[in-house]
Amino acid sequence: MKALLIVDMQNDFMPQGALGVAHADELIQVINSLIPKFKLVIASLDWHPEDHVSFAANHRGKKVGETIEVDGQEQILWPIHCVKDTFGAQLVHGLNKEGIHKNIYKGVDKKIDSYSAFFDNRRLNETGLGKYLKDHKVTDIYLAGVATDYCVLYSAFDAIDLGFSVHLITDACKAINLHPKDEEHAWEAIAAKGGSIVHSSDV
Repeated sequence: MKALLIVDMQNDFMPQGALGVAHADELIQVINSLIPKFKLVIASLDWHPEDHVSFAANHRGKKVGETIEVDGQEQILWPIHCVKDTFGAQLVHGLNKEGIHKNIYKGVDKKIDSYSAFFDNRRLNETGLGKYLKDHKVTDIYLAGVATDYCVLYSAFDAIDLGFSVHLITDACKAINLHPKDEEHAWEAIAAKGGSIVHSSDV
């Protein structure tokens, strides 16, 4: 069975949000057109505590965009975003929430960031998404949402590692692009790992 995974389509990732992704609001219509094509639709949500390790404001003298080391692993520092139970963490208005069968919450541990919808960044804890998909006999995962170069990318990597066939829908995703061509590099990395790069018209 094929499933659609909608990654982090939350208010704080919209253009006017705390960690806004340019043109992310334009994805709403594209994703809504995709939802009816799938028998199973899952949405992942960043769901951080206020004292999350990824927030620059929680590190004295550090700024957004800087990189620090946490338990031997690099951590990019971000603005405060998607704090659980806040407006910024809610799925964006206009997204067809009734068509979503399950929400998966990530980044819930204050000590570890979690880009992937499957595992935290150190792969110490699972979100339960992998088991949920396998319990529903899913073989193919189609990815949409934000950001192509972070949460979508790492979700794709983990899905491939777990044995799923992965398809990135290019016009249903947007990138942060902290560095030029980060989005294109993400596409290339997913393809190199065995994923396919498709357009919504191919779905």
